[in-house]
Amino acid sequence: MKKLTKITMLSLLLLLITALVMGCSNDKNTKQETYTIATDVTFAPFEYKDKGEYVGIDMDLLRAIAKDQDFKVEIKPLGFNAAVQALESKQVDGVIAGMSITPEREAKFSFSKPYFDSGVVMAVADKDDSVKDYSDLKGKRVAIKTGTEGASFAESIKSKYGFKTVTFDDSANMYDDVKTGNSVAAFDDYPVLAYGVKEGNGLKIVTPKEKGNSYGFAVNQSGNEELLKRFNKGLANLKESGEYDKIISKYLGESNEKSKQVKLDRDKKYAIATDTTFAPFEFVDKNGDFVGIDMDIVKAIAKDQNFKYEIKSVGFNSAVQALESNQVDAVIAGMSITPERQAKFDFSDPYFDSGVVMAVAKDDDKVKSYDDLKDKKVAVKTGTEGATFANSVKEKYGFTTVAFDDSDSMYNDVKAGNSVAVFDDYPVLAYGVKNGNGLKLVTDKEKGNSYGFAVGKERNGELLNAFNTGLKNIKASGEYQKIQDLYLKTDTPQTAAKDKTFFGLIKANYPDLLKGLGMTILLTAISLAIASVVGVMFGFMRVSTNPIVRWISIIYIDIFRGTPLIVQAFFIYFGVPTAFDFRLSAFAAGIITLSLNAGAYMAEIVRGGIQSVDSGQMEAARSLGLPYKTAMRRVVIPQAIRVMIPSFVNQFVMTLKDTSILSIIGIYELTQSGKIIIARDLESLKIWLIVGIMYFIVIMCLTKVSDFLERRMTNGKVKR
Repeated sequence: MKKLTKITMLSLLLLLITALVMGCSNDKNTKQETYTIATDVTFAPFEYKDKGEYVGIDMDLLRAIAKDQDFKVEIKPLGFNAAVQALESKQVDGVIAGMSITPEREAKFSFSKPYFDSGVVMAVADKDDSVKDYSDLKGKRVAIKTGTEGASFAESIKSKYGFKTVTFDDSANMYDDVKTGNSVAAFDDYPVLAYGVKEGNGLKIVTPKEKGNSYGFAVNQSGNEELLKRFNKGLANLKESGEYDKIISKYLGESNEKSKQVKLDRDKKYAIATDTTFAPFEFVDKNGDFVGIDMDIVKAIAKDQNFKYEIKSVGFNSAVQALESNQVDAVIAGMSITPERQAKFDFSDPYFDSGVVMAVAKDDDKVKSYDDLKDKKVAVKTGTEGATFANSVKEKYGFTTVAFDDSDSMYNDVKAGNSVAVFDDYPVLAYGVKNGNGLKLVTDKEKGNSYGFAVGKERNGELLNAFNTGLKNIKASGEYQKIQDLYLKTDTPQTAAKDKTFFGLIKANYPDLLKGLGMTILLTAISLAIASVVGVMFGFMRVSTNPIVRWISIIYIDIFRGTPLIVQAFFIYFGVPTAFDFRLSAFAAGIITLSLNAGAYMAEIVRGGIQSVDSGQMEAARSLGLPYKTAMRRVVIPQAIRVMIPSFVNQFVMTLKDTSILSIIGIYELTQSGKIIIARDLESLKIWLIVGIMYFIVIMCLTKVSDFLERRMTNGKVKR
């Protein structure tokens, strides 16, 4: 009985403890933390009061995220400036108020991931027809709202267009100032002003949308990191579930945005430069078509916005230089948006968030972290996120970097053991590893910048607007996600294994290789024809008795023999058109470069051939009464040509090989075709062997033909 009592008591005690634990647990689960969030007072459609309740995009997003992440919010509508000050003084936990993410604000606050991409437009009173663009603002007053994208943009151009600004704390007063005629126009964030016009605020928009920053949710840097994490996680959940799109559509109207096409010259074919080997963003498939995330996005946007374009695959560095020199209208090449580049180019809204990882050779087990890189070499690709990150940590971890112009050369340097590791953009390196590039990832992804579509500073704004609008449309339609899934989703069904034997690669790629070889021969033939004329002309000038003519020839020859061919190609393709403000095709630039370079060497061959003939020959001919020109034509030149032939043949071969350098400006010759195939098949050793054999066969054939001709001219018949 006593034992039974103890068991009963023990059971009751256990039940009591269990109940207490469950009770505490339930209290913990049901307890929701409440955050105080400050916002603006009137910033429709992001926050405004309707029937006594604050509504709008910001408000609906915040409430939906709070519900998703199980926390409560207390809204404090303080006005934009007061909200920012309240966050600085830690009077509130966060601010959501259509707040642009700028470097200055990022120095003070921590921002969530962007939740809305904004822009700036100008509006005037709906009955005002006197102000149609910025040039009509000279000497007039313009209304802006403090802290907005519109205010920043207006301040940035007011000196250029000669207007003054007057600042307001809320949108309603700013619009009233325009309607009463005190100000002639207002600059404001596009969605806000467009919503106001739609709701009948008495204004009308008169300019296309200018590019702006993105909006973010802000918390103080010292605290509330947990709130920021929950906001980002909730935002991602809303986007995935489609609720985010519903909220945006509720206030901005999805259908209107979808059908919107910006104004641009639809008869013009825009030249868009890109990289050569940057899979999965741009590479050439087996059909010879440019494919990849960048290529498919441009294609989809061009279709959505109905504009024409042509892709110029010139490599990343050359693409940037081509945009600087106005040789192309835009660049899309996995190009990170950095402050330095923003100083030179105008970027679209970000279309891809990248990151950086490190990889080593597949069989390398020695390098597992940055600490293992001390005193070693690391390969990077110029202009990439990976290069920027590697250079930022190389002193800390004691390694040196080696820069390459394309991904394949970088990977081969690691596989060959010259470098122990490579830093590259995460999607590119992960795609390469997935497709068997011989490397393996050994670190987690580091945070990187976003990729953007770039145009020249204050040039092709209409193309940029078309890209931004089209990007929103394809995101809304789901096409953007389909493109990403096609190249990045790991469970995408794999295509049949390719035959990567030596002969299998030849069979699969011979159309591309023959196309490249044809361009190589064409470039060589045209260039040598022009160079022969140039060379003969300057060769005779070189032996002229007129010192002025002789020195002109000497200067030309010294310049083109004294500078590298690649520098001449860059100067002619990028430098000259920039200086004289015109466009030059890569093919024309290549022909000019090769012709002038080969012409200089041929001029020296001509000079050497003429001077190799004994001077007594000329003296004898003149003593017999022949004029100078006749003596040259009948006596000296026939003998000189026999001397020149071997050198001409050698120059012919040199020019053919020099065409490979023109791949740097994007000409699709034999070397360039090899690079593109390697980017697709990741078989560099075999492809370069095939390319080398093709060069060897062509050059040997030409050499034998030249030898035959030489013997014919030397002996008057073929030797047996």
